[in-house]
Amino acid sequence: MTVASKTSSAATPAVRVLNLAGIDYSLRSFDHDPATRRYGSEAADKLGVSSDQVFKTLMIQVDGQPVTALVPVSGQLDLKALASARGAKKAQLSGVAETERRTGYPVGGVSPFGQRHAVPVVVDRTALDHSTVFVSAGRRGLEIEIRPEDLVMLTNAQVAKIAALD
Repeated sequence: MTVASKTSSAATPAVRVLNLAGIDYSLRSFDHDPATRRYGSEAADKLGVSSDQVFKTLMIQVDGQPVTALVPVSGQLDLKALASARGAKKAQLSGVAETERRTGYPVGGVSPFGQRHAVPVVVDRTALDHSTVFVSAGRRGLEIEIRPEDLVMLTNAQVAKIAALD
């Protein structure tokens, strides 16, 4: 694991958003294994942090409207809880093509910051149990470490119990 430069010419839209906002954060990089499909678990392992501190960014359709949900990789998204939190009846995971088109990021690298189209964000309340959390920085193998309060503020997120923890 290395600490990546925040001013690199390879800065993702997510990193540019954070730099413009003047928010304190750290950028961590690791060698992503292309054979891995459990991107969040890989990040936790390679960064040497708890899987309940690394949050996966999921694109969800809630009553047909896109919503970004952030849940710890140690658990799973509770679709009914998310729908309820949004005052809706039904929630379902968006497909890979829809997620990549809407966010501008590859699956496994979807960041809650700098998405192509702004949508409502819901963060699982367990994020607030940590001094910092990790979210994707816009590509596989690059993570943002940020205070959860700053994550919520910058994404204008709703905080709710939306994760079913293992």
